[in-house]
Amino acid sequence: MLSEIIQKLRKSRGMSQVELAKKLGVTKQAVSNWENNNILPSIDMLVRIAKFFSVSTDYLLELNQTHYIEVEGLSQEEIVHVQQLINDIRERNPLPKL
Repeated sequence: MLSEIIQKLRKSRGMSQVELAKKLGVTKQAVSNWENNNILPSIDMLVRIAKFFSVSTDYLLELNQTHYIEVEGLSQEEIVHVQQLINDIRERNPLPKL
């Protein structure tokens, strides 16, 4: 559910509802309502949430489980290092074969 995904992403960043609300320019009550499945964020807000957490809107809506890493501001060399870390982790923890 979208409510659980937003909460999980927020907690993974060690953020409170108040902190997330400030980052998104909404009230703490709005974040609380999303996480308690009382209301859904608008389409525009869904896009802002996705950008903030570096995930796709499809991920938020459980249509795709792909994650993205924001590399803006990094040099090409730094991006290569980040990709190598990801590759090393994948080699140690291979995905199960279907």
